[in-house]
Amino acid sequence: MKILITGSAGFIGSALTTKLLDQGNCVVGIDNLNNYYDISLKKSRLALNSNNPNYNFYHINIEDKKSIESLFEEHQFDTVVNLAAQAGVRYSIENPKSYIQSNIIGTFNILEVSKKFSVKHFLMASTSSVYGSNKKMPFHENQKASTQMSFYAATKKANESMTHSYSYTYEIPTTIFRFFTVYGPWGRPDMALFKFTKAILEDEIIDVYNYGKMTRDFTYVLDIVEAIRLLVNIIPETPDNRKSSYSFDSISDVAPWRVVNIGNAKSVTLIEYIETLEKQLGKTANKKLMKMQIGDVPNTMSDISLLMALTGFKPKTNVSEGIKNFVEWYKSYY
Repeated sequence: MKILITGSAGFIGSALTTKLLDQGNCVVGIDNLNNYYDISLKKSRLALNSNNPNYNFYHINIEDKKSIESLFEEHQFDTVVNLAAQAGVRYSIENPKSYIQSNIIGTFNILEVSKKFSVKHFLMASTSSVYGSNKKMPFHENQKASTQMSFYAATKKANESMTHSYSYTYEIPTTIFRFFTVYGPWGRPDMALFKFTKAILEDEIIDVYNYGKMTRDFTYVLDIVEAIRLLVNIIPETPDNRKSSYSFDSISDVAPWRVVNIGNAKSVTLIEYIETLEKQLGKTANKKLMKMQIGDVPNTMSDISLLMALTGFKPKTNVSEGIKNFVEWYKSYY
């Protein structure tokens, strides 16, 4: 297939690019290479696939509809995996406008052009943060999700609604991924594991929110991309062509649209996560225990029954192995 990956210099985007190229696909990647975090890290990720003849990278912003349209016209994509977004819960409090520009306007542009060029499967990243203040766990795709706790989460929930409307109106087969706390080698410097590792190695204090009591469904990046790889080939059907679905399926009653959790289906406390990192680094962290931050949720845990039913795949990397792999990468890279 010829596949477009937006945000291909990002953490998940670069890993997915490698995975899909390894499977023999032709991949085109785009990224705006913004300075939200270290651009040199993004360029290093791009370099991992730069010598592959089946990969082409374009420095394009998804907010630039004209450039996006020219790209689609040139390449005639079968599949679009839209990972480009302004990420980060806390940054959405400081700079909410950037989330409108990237997550709302940028997504609208990709949808419009995908409609024009009749893309066969549109796939897009969402987040477990859309479950917001829900307390019933594990989180299931069919739970009501209307109480987002951060503006970032609100824009991703808006993306889900936007894609559903396009899927219904124009019969664009669409799959939405709800990612649960992704971590691993080549990760983002604004995420906890990266910040904690840097601080511990440099004998600096780490801020531990909710006194370390919050729990997260930490999901290893290579498990994430394997799930995406499999879901690329599982195209939601229109209601008229649908033979059957699972009782717990999230597929829309009126459109070829589905949302799928991708998580590890296990919850780990933040303090346990830090203790595992300390063990791998051979150093004890200087911890500053703090109350919960605005925008955070106390707990997350995924129900992955649908992912397993659709793909037969269950993420399997435990936190100890995943952190070990990250630490090895971090020490090698830096």
